[in-house]
Parts: sequence; C-alpha cells; structure tokens
Amino acid sequence: MSQWDGKSKGTLLGYKIFVFLIKKLGVRAAYGLLVFVACYYFLFFPKSFRAIYYYLRQRQGYGAWKAFWKVYQSYFVFGQTIIDKVAISSGLRDKFTYEFDGIDILKEVLANRNGGVLISAHVGNFEIADKFFADIDLELQINLVTVDQERTIIKEYIESISEKPSVKFIHIQEDMSHVFAINETLSNNELICFTGDRYFDGAKTLTASLLGKETHFPAGPFRIASRLSAPVIFVYVMRESGLHYHLYARRAVDVKRRDPQSYLMAYTDSVENILQKYPLQWFNFFDFWK
Repeated sequence: MSQWDGKSKGTLLGYKIFVFLIKKLGVRAAYGLLVFVACYYFLFFPKSFRAIYYYLRQRQGYGAWKAFWKVYQSYFVFGQTIIDKVAISSGLRDKFTYEFDGIDILKEVLANRNGGVLISAHVGNFEIADKFFADIDLELQINLVTVDQERTIIKEYIESISEKPSVKFIHIQEDMSHVFAINETLSNNELICFTGDRYFDGAKTLTASLLGKETHFPAGPFRIASRLSAPVIFVYVMRESGLHYHLYARRAVDVKRRDPQSYLMAYTDSVENILQKYPLQWFNFFDFWK
C-alpha cells in the first residue's frame, strides 16, 4: 500500500536501549520505558493516529472519547509485541507462556506432507510465529513469505542478537524472483505462509468487506490457495495478559476450488472474529479502508 513501505519505525539507539533493559532488568522493565515511547508516537505521529482512531471509532464502533484513549493503548500493545519479539528471538523464550489452539490441524497437515497454505494478518505478533512452528515443524516444511525492507543497520543489529531462525523464509523482492521460490516450495509439497492484508502499489488485488466496509487485499495468497488441492489454514499469534501468547489455527471453510473470492471472504470472517476478541491488536497503522 502506498501508505506503507515495508519498513519499521525507530532508531538503532532506541533498539539498543530496549535490548539493554530486556537483558539486564527484564522484559517488564522495558515495558516501563515503553510508556513514554508510546506517548511520543501518540502525540507526534498524526497519520497513524488518524488511521487507528478511524479503525476504533468507525469500524469497531467505539465512542469518540474511548477511541481517543484506546489509540494510546494500541501503540503500547504494539510496542509490547516488538519487545516480546526481541526478547524471544534473543533466547528469552522461557520467560513467556504459550497456548496452542488448533495445533492438531497443523500437525496433521505436516504429517500428510501434501503441502498447504497458511494465511495470517498483521494482528497480534505474527513475527514470532516461527517460534511456535519450530515445536511441530521438525523437518522445516514451513516457509514464511515476508517483506525484507528493514533499515539495514537495524536489521543487522537485530540479527546479531537473535537465535538462528527455525523455519525458512522467502523474502519479497522487487525483481519478483520470490515467485520462483514460492513455486518451488509448493512443488515440493511444503507449507507456505502469507499475510493476507497488505500489498504494494501495482499488485493485483481483490475487494471484500472487513468490519463493515469494502477494502482491497492482495490477490496472490487467495489465488494460490484456491488453485491448490491442499488445505488452507488461517493462523494468528495473539498477545494476552502477562507474558502469554495464544496461537490460533483454523481451517478455511465454505470455500470453492478456483474461486479466490470465496477464500478471501472466509479470511475476512476469520480476521473479524480475531479482532472481536483482540480489538487493540490491529497493527495496520495506515488508511486501510482508503
């Protein structure tokens, strides 16, 4: 989307300060500093403020005053997911607790070795999904399709303090070479995981209603899902109170072969159900319904 360039905000110094707090004083100490960082974004990033306020006010139906303050909470929860990702990736996974809801679905698909498509969204903390998958994907059958446009200096620093990834990644490239990697993955009957809620300018899209209003979604994941005779599963990793995460896995139902629109509608229904439970974990900080 033109409002989103695939890059995270922040500075290298900011990341280093949070990593220091996480390692020396613990995750909760980092949350303490986050109170002020979230306030900074709340006050000085009007575009993202308007986008989240609109989501809360118009799409979730909150009152004006409640939506206003919930924007700050959304920033804070988003910051917590980033801190958690850094902590978990740097070896502090045992500080958190985890709940698997639908893990039998994923295990069954992996055991059948017929491939499949996993589709998620920018809700919760999907960036730690590979840590969940590592417990069940012992033969590295899961491939995450992701954007690789982070600022180099920040990316290199995060990689330097992180453990080696436990799943395979396919990075979206400007020359479209990732398409060949995706095709190879599917031909090997492996699982491929997309996020279905963001696209770049020029990409083909489909339209569907989300939270009561039509908007655009990338066509690719849903076209691929509709053309394969393999299971399609919607997956989300949601943050709960304390240091607890909940993974959801649900099969796509009421879908038709070679009908990508039916898969998209099943997907939007699934995302809406998740957002009913976790309304503050919608992390598309741009005009999603433009």
